[in-house]
Amino acid sequence: MNILLLGSGGREHALAWKLSQSPECGTLFIAPGNPGTALCGQNVSLDPLDFLAIAGFCIEHQVTMLVVGPEEPLVRGISDHFSQDPGLRHIAVIGPSAAGARLEGSKAFAKEFMSRYDIPTAGYREFDKESYADGVAYLQSHELPVVLKADGLAGGKGVVIAHSHIEAIAEFELMIQYSKFGEASRKVVVEQFLDGIELSVFILTDGNGYLLFPEAKDYKRVGEGDKGLNTGGMGAVSPVPFADAVFMDKVRTRIIEPTVRGIREEKIDYKGFVFIGVISVNGEPHVIEYNCRLGDPETEVVLPRIMNDLLPVFRALSEGRLHEMRIETDPRSAATVMLVSGGYPGSFSKGMEIDGLDILKEDDVMVFHAGTVSDGERILTNGGRVLAVTAYGHEIPSAVKRSLKIIEFIDFEGKYYRRDIGYEFS
Repeated sequence: MNILLLGSGGREHALAWKLSQSPECGTLFIAPGNPGTALCGQNVSLDPLDFLAIAGFCIEHQVTMLVVGPEEPLVRGISDHFSQDPGLRHIAVIGPSAAGARLEGSKAFAKEFMSRYDIPTAGYREFDKESYADGVAYLQSHELPVVLKADGLAGGKGVVIAHSHIEAIAEFELMIQYSKFGEASRKVVVEQFLDGIELSVFILTDGNGYLLFPEAKDYKRVGEGDKGLNTGGMGAVSPVPFADAVFMDKVRTRIIEPTVRGIREEKIDYKGFVFIGVISVNGEPHVIEYNCRLGDPETEVVLPRIMNDLLPVFRALSEGRLHEMRIETDPRSAATVMLVSGGYPGSFSKGMEIDGLDILKEDDVMVFHAGTVSDGERILTNGGRVLAVTAYGHEIPSAVKRSLKIIEFIDFEGKYYRRDIGYEFS
């Protein structure tokens, strides 16, 4: 089976690493990929948003499965592009239709969906330019802190937690009147702030049944002790100790099953992952947000704990046989620590040579490339989040300790990382 995987980050390197292990995998193409994915398959110079070029490549290279890593191609309808073309329908697309991807592509749609199916979430209102004055009045009397979310995709940056009414109204004005997040903030969702501890829950669904993957917890703040600016993620751990059987049973019955039922009842074509951002408020789960793909850096700890060959699972998904599959989970813990460029998430330099990657020969450690590039001889930094160093351990502290030990051998100018990933569980 020839496979085309779309994307270029740490999530895609982890997917490529996992897919390439399958005896069913023929040629694995990654578009555009990175120097890490090149170790797992063949990188190809394709834009993940150029659907015509992707379709042509699939036909030319006899690709029979398209695995979509990032959200934007899904929101823009790549799955529909393939399903609606008689010449492409034989290619299995792992990822939902544009209608399904609206769960991530529109915060307002997601909140309305949760309301329809009684899925616990924060109270909210939505506003746009026409209702701007109403929004200002609403914010002036809203309980603090208050959460403002750009309705559309904003590259993970469209959320503001305001701690004063002045800040809330100023951000609201920037988002709606001055397009702080571009088209994404033409509509703004104002949410009640929920105080609790978060985790990431992942299911694979065909719109009828689902498979529950291992849960994870990521760390978004740049500074140790969860201080400083939000980032795309400074590390992650799996499993999540507080997500015990009692808690996860609540997640299944109150969140996952109503979500899948809603997808089915609304006849949404959905063959892919649902990433559910969950917050535990005094032991009760609530949904923060939906995403229509795997998370990053959570993928870098979730996939290493999957003992299954992933390709038969994806094939069963595409053939309507997902109910036949079971997920087998490694009992060990996994932790990933992100190496980031100095200055991230603010301004940072690129093009720094990375040393130490060639000495890593450990079976229980994986280094996933997130923001790297090759100049033919050297591996260079090419983003804010550069590498994800994942290790196993009997428990989370030993997995983190192993990751940190390996990090000592890797170096580039400006290297920064958090040493306290998983600190609550030590």
